[in-house]
Amino acid sequence: MTDFTSLASYLKDRRMRLDPAALGISGTRRRTPGLRREEVAQRANISPTWYTWLEQGRGGAPSADVLDRIARALLLTDIEREHVFLLGLGRPPEVRYQPQGGITPRLQRVLDAMDASPALVRTMTWDVVAWNSAAAVVLTDYAVLPPSERNVLRLMFLNPRTRAAQFDWESTARFVVGVFRADAARAGAAELAKPLVDELCRASPQFAAMWNDNDVLEFGGGLKRLRHAELGEITLEYSGFAVDGRPDLAMLVYNPATDFDAERIRALIAARSAHS
Repeated sequence: MTDFTSLASYLKDRRMRLDPAALGISGTRRRTPGLRREEVAQRANISPTWYTWLEQGRGGAPSADVLDRIARALLLTDIEREHVFLLGLGRPPEVRYQPQGGITPRLQRVLDAMDASPALVRTMTWDVVAWNSAAAVVLTDYAVLPPSERNVLRLMFLNPRTRAAQFDWESTARFVVGVFRADAARAGAAELAKPLVDELCRASPQFAAMWNDNDVLEFGGGLKRLRHAELGEITLEYSGFAVDGRPDLAMLVYNPATDFDAERIRALIAARSAHS
């Protein structure tokens, strides 16, 4: 359901909160705070008459492109932009992937609290941006890799150690490719992922073949078996979680399947710490 009256009121409120001086607009005398309607229209590259009609609750439904330009002109946050779309079109905007870099200290503390469960945070293009000590000793010591190499697909297809650690590499690789394709499309990150896809298609015929199969899969949860260089065979239960307020990130947690496996992981972390 569209609500043009509420949209009009909201646009006016956001317009009046903007500081003209901060936007480089000359400080002529103003009877009311904020920008003038024609100034918003100019910033959004739309007709001043059309914008006036929107603030008066008339003129019909604006297009998604017009709403997007108005949102940028009014410096709306993502949640404010979504609110404008819901009022004006009755639906949220199309997904717009915006990678934001690292994670908060609070989220890192969540990872670190899982002392025997390898856990990491990845982007929608499967770059690993955070991990805990258990992930470093069981999966990959991401800290020793350049940031550009901290990518799950690169490791799966181009790193011999990662490949050798998988009990059934082909099934695992197909699963990773299918989930990656679905994640990138869902997050609106397909274009951002294209350079990585092109690189892997050139470097790995097996990736190219799997990518061309066009499979899409859900991460869900399940069991992962590894051949670890020091621990030997180890079984982990994996689950994926959304990160609150960060649609560009997902957290993956691998819980040891047995208490014995958990104790072996803790012992390896302690041994590595003692030698560092």
